Amino acid sequence: MRLLSYMGQWKSAAKEVLDRTAIVAKFLCLLHVTNNYLCSPTLVGNPINTCSIFLFSFCLFVGWLGLLSCGVQVYGPSMLPTLNLTGDVVLAEHVSHKIGKVGTGDVVLVRSPVDPRRILTKRVVGMEGDTVSFYVDPMYSQTTVVPKGHVWIQGDNTYASSDSRHFGPVPYGLIQGKVFFRDYVFVVSEFFIRM
Repeated sequence: MRLLSYMGQWKSAAKEVLDRTAIVAKFLCLLHVTNNYLCSPTLVGNPINTCSIFLFSFCLFVGWLGLLSCGVQVYGPSMLPTLNLTGDVVLAEHVSHKIGKVGTGDVVLVRSPVDPRRILTKRVVGMEGDTVSFYVDPMYSQTTVVPKGHVWIQGDNTYASSDSRHFGPVPYGLIQGKVFFRDYVFVVSEFFIRM
């Protein structure tokens, strides 16, 4: 009788352990899907920034379920004056480029064709079939037609940007996301966290 009592206790404990393990497994699967297919947290900076931005983007994803967005911190002078030199947090959605809804004037996240480990933030200047004129240096301009399946990207700060003027048209498949919001509040809250 006592043996049956112990087995009953172990059975309920084992069921609870399996239920909790299933919840953790589902959560990890959601993180995997978010990281690999919906949000690519291509973050630079110290690990605290990276973790906080990833958690911010994950909460945003869970909260907005339909938008499928993520937060990315952007550094560098290439997008001045649109984005700050010291690092802005932007929200990028990862659906538009997959259904062909990226157009001229959109700010996008692009995997660098020169260094695939880097993600660039640039503006789309030309789509396939467009004729693009650009300055190689201040005295000499060049005109090119964007080939099929490619986009022409440039930074807003033309003097400090490595973009299609240097490495040519970028395959459409290298676009990782489309920026739709620049977050001011997160940068301010991060400042107070560091104090």
